[in-house]
Amino acid sequence: MRARLTLLEGQDMPDTSSEEVQRLFKAQHAASRAQPDAPVAVRRERLLRLRSLLDQHAPTLAAAVQADFGMRSPRLTEVADFFLLRAQLASTLKHLARWCRPQKVRTPLYLQPARAWVQRQPLGVIGVISPWNYPVQLALGPAIGALAAGNRVLLKPSELTPHTSAKLADLVAQFFAPEEFCVVQGGADVATQVASLPLDHLVFTGSTAVGRKVALAAAAHLTPTTLELGGKSPAILDADCDLRDAATKIAHGKLLNAGQTCIAPDYLFVPKGNEAAFAEAYRAAVARLFPYFEGNPDYASIITPRHLARLHDLLREAREMGADVQELSAAPGTPAPPRQSLGDGIARQMAPALVFGATDGMRLMQEEIFGPVLPVIGYEALDGAVNHINAHPRPLSLYWFGNRQAVRDEVLARTVSGGVTVNDTLLHIAHENLPFGGVGDSGWGAYHGEPGFVRFSHAKPVLVQSRLSAGGALYPPYGARFDRVMSVLRKLL
Repeated sequence: MRARLTLLEGQDMPDTSSEEVQRLFKAQHAASRAQPDAPVAVRRERLLRLRSLLDQHAPTLAAAVQADFGMRSPRLTEVADFFLLRAQLASTLKHLARWCRPQKVRTPLYLQPARAWVQRQPLGVIGVISPWNYPVQLALGPAIGALAAGNRVLLKPSELTPHTSAKLADLVAQFFAPEEFCVVQGGADVATQVASLPLDHLVFTGSTAVGRKVALAAAAHLTPTTLELGGKSPAILDADCDLRDAATKIAHGKLLNAGQTCIAPDYLFVPKGNEAAFAEAYRAAVARLFPYFEGNPDYASIITPRHLARLHDLLREAREMGADVQELSAAPGTPAPPRQSLGDGIARQMAPALVFGATDGMRLMQEEIFGPVLPVIGYEALDGAVNHINAHPRPLSLYWFGNRQAVRDEVLARTVSGGVTVNDTLLHIAHENLPFGGVGDSGWGAYHGEPGFVRFSHAKPVLVQSRLSAGGALYPPYGARFDRVMSVLRKLL
C-alpha cells in the first residue's frame, strides 16, 4: 500500500500526468540498469551541459523567478542562485576525476597478500523535490552532485514558483535526454507520487513537518533520503563582539530574500543590557542595506499572500502575549519608490521587525519564521543561551559573533547544529569543501562537494584474493592446525 501524504499547497500549474511520471521514471530506471556505471567523460559532459544551460539562460531564469515572487531582484538571484551553482560546478569539474578513482584501502596482515579498494558507483535514479525560496539553486544543486556521481535525475520543483518550474522543465528538456535528467511539474499529488517511487535516493528540501511525510513515503520502498529541512537557527553575540559589524551581518543574513532562507538566523541572543544598543545598530544596518522596503527592487516579496498573512499572525499573537514588536520604517528622506512590480509584489513586501520579550509559549518561538522578523533575547551567562538551544530541536545552522576563541570553542563543543558560521551568517553554505545538511529535526544527510558525491554514490568494497593466499588453513575440518593458525592470528590483533 502506497504511503499517502499532503505536501505544500500552491498555485495552479500544469501537472505532469501520473502516467507520464511513471513512464519517465521507468525510462531512467531502465537506463541506469542497462548502464550501471558512467565513465568520467560522460559525467563531465553532462555537467558541462548544465553549465551551458546556466550560461545561456540565466537571465530568462532570473526573470521567471522575478515573475513568481512579484518583486525579487535578478541580482539577488544571480548571487544566491547562479553564483553558488557556478561555484559548485567549477569545484565538481575540477575534482571529478579524483572522486571517481577507486579508493585504495590498507589490507590487514591476516588477509595479505590480497588487495582491496572501494569503488564508487552510481546509485541509479535520484529524485529531487525542491522548494520555492531559491528555486534554481535548490533544484539544480542536488542535481549537480547526482550527475557527477553518474546518476539519472528526476526533479520535481515547487508549485509555488510555477514560472521558474516551467522554465526549468523547458530548459532541461533542451539540454538533456529524459532518461538522463527530466523535470515533472505539479502540486501535492505529483510530489506525493515522486516521493512514493522506488527511487535509489530522494533529496527533499522543505519544512520539517513535510520532511517527515516524505521520509514516510520513501520508506515504503526503503528509499534512502537526504532531507534538508529547517528549524530555528540561533545567533549568539558575545560580549566582546563588534556590535556594528555583527548587526550588519545579521541584518544581511536575516533579510536576504526577505528572510525566506532556511539557514537565516531565526532568533538572536545578546548580552543582557545590550538589547537597545543592538536594536539601534540593527536599524542603522537595515537603513544602509534597504533604505526603503515598499517598491525596493532589492528587497524580495513574501512569496504568497498566505505566507504573508501567517507572518502577520505571528506578530499579532506575540503582541497580544506581551512582546514588544518594533517594525522598522524607511530611512528618513527616502524618495518615494518607483512603482515597478509584477502582480501584487509590492503589497507583499513586509517591513522588517524586531521582537523583544518573546517567550517559548509564542508561535514565533516555536515555528521557523521564514520572514523578516527577528526575536532578540537577552542572556546573562553563556549557559543560559546554550541550555535554551539544547532544550529545543537541533537547528540547521548556528551563528556566533565574538573574538574570544575559548568562548567560541565552548559554544561549538556544547551545541549540535547542521552547520556553523563564525562572525558572519549564511556563508558556510557557499564553501564547496564543507558538507551542507541538517541534524535531527533539521534534516539528515548532506551534499555539496565530495560529501555530496559520496552521498549519491554506492561505496562498493572490492577484495582481490592472491594465489598465495593461506586462507585454506582456516577451512574445515578443524583440528590442531586450525588451532595453531588461530593462535598466531590472535597475537597479530
